[in-house]
Amino acid sequence: MKEVRVSDLRQRLPEFLAMVVRGERLRISSRGKVIAEIGPPSKMGDTAASARAQLKNSVLRYDAPMEPSIEPDEWQMNR
Repeated sequence: MKEVRVSDLRQRLPEFLAMVVRGERLRISSRGKVIAEIGPPSKMGDTAASARAQLKNSVLRYDAPMEPSIEPDEWQMNR
C-alpha cells in the first residue's frame, strides 16, 4: 500500500485516483500520521450475500411475543 501526503494528494489527485481505479489502495498521511485510506469500493453483491448468510437462522422464535423476554429485575434501566 502506497503512502501519500495530503499535500501531494491535492496536487496530483487525478494521478492517485487513476491508481485507485486500477485497484491499488492508498494510505493518506498528514504530518507523519495516517489519517485515511482510499481504495476501490467493495462489491455490493458480495457484501449483501455475506450479510444474509450470517443472519440466516439467527432469529430466535418466541412463543409469547407479548411477554418480556427477560425478568423486570434484570433490566439495567430499572436499577
